[in-house]
Amino acid sequence: MEKKYLGNTGIEVTPVGMGVLTIGHTQLDSTLEEGAAVVRHAIESGINFFDTAEFYRTYHYIARALKDLKPSFDSGALPRPVIASKSLSSGYDGMLKAIEDCRSALDLDTIDIFLLHEVTQAPDFELRDGAWECLHDAKVKGKVKAVGISTHHADAALAAAVTPGMDILFPLINYRGFGIRKGEGEGTREEMESAIASASERGIGVYAMKVLCGGNFAGEYIEALDYAAALKGVQSVMLGMGCKRDVDDAVAYFFGRLPNDYKPDVKDKKMFVDKGDCIGCGACMDKCASRAVSYGMDGSADIDNEKCIRCGYCVPVCPTRALIFL
Repeated sequence: MEKKYLGNTGIEVTPVGMGVLTIGHTQLDSTLEEGAAVVRHAIESGINFFDTAEFYRTYHYIARALKDLKPSFDSGALPRPVIASKSLSSGYDGMLKAIEDCRSALDLDTIDIFLLHEVTQAPDFELRDGAWECLHDAKVKGKVKAVGISTHHADAALAAAVTPGMDILFPLINYRGFGIRKGEGEGTREEMESAIASASERGIGVYAMKVLCGGNFAGEYIEALDYAAALKGVQSVMLGMGCKRDVDDAVAYFFGRLPNDYKPDVKDKKMFVDKGDCIGCGACMDKCASRAVSYGMDGSADIDNEKCIRCGYCVPVCPTRALIFL
C-alpha cells in the first residue's frame, strides 16, 4: 500500500492501521497467541500502523508480534511498524510513567506517537497541561517522535488545530456522524470535518477513528470506508481488527480489490457492551426495540443476544460509544 506522511512529522503510514483495542480484554479478550497472530498477520499483509493505549492493556500482543518478526525486521524483509499509544493521565508524573511503561513493554527506545487519550472538550485539554508538558519533554529526549491528542469532541479537535506543538490529531469521524460530541452536547459531522481540515492545513497529521462505528457499520462497509478514505486532511484510518478476516478485508479495500457491493460476513458477529466504557446511563435500554438490554450487578449494561435483533437503534444514543458489534 502506498504510504502517506502524517502531516509534518516525517512519519510514513499506510492508509489503514490496525486498532488493537478489539483483541483486548474489554472486547474479544483474545489469548496472547490469538491476538499476536492477528497483529503479525496485519504486519505481514502490509499494514505498518498500529494504535494502542495504556488503558487498553494490549501491549503484550504487539510485543509478541514484534518479537516473532524481529528476524524479518533486521533483514529488511519487513519494515518496522509505526506504533501509536496514548494515556488518560492528566499530570506530568502519570504521563511519564505511561510512556516508560510503553517503552518497556514493547522493548522500544522510542514510541512513534504518544497522545493525550480522550480529550473530552477544549477545557479538558487545558486541565491536562502537566501531561502535555511531559509529552513535549519526552519528545525532546527522543522517547517519542510525535505528540498530540485523541478526541471524540469537535471543539477539542478545533482547539488542537491551533495549539502550538501539536503534531497529531486522532479524531472520531464517520459518514453518519455517530458519536461526535461538542461541549456537553452532540457535535456534527460537518464540525469535525472542519476541525480536521483546519488541523491538516497547519501541518498536523490526522488519522481517523470509529469510521465503522465500532463495527456497527459493517453492513455499510464500502460506503463507510469510501467516505473516510476520501476525507480531506485524513492520512490514515484506524480500524478495529479482531481476526485475520478483518485484516484481509481492510487490505483488499485499500488495494481496490473489493467490489462496490461488498458486505462482510456478519452472521457470527454480535452486539455487546464494552464494560470499560459503559457508564450505566440507561440510554440504550430506553432505545432498545427488542428489550434485549438489562443491567447487571456491576451497574453496566448487558445484551441478551437471543433477543437482540441487531437493529442498531441503541448505537447513536450511547454517550460513550460502548456498544460494539464484533
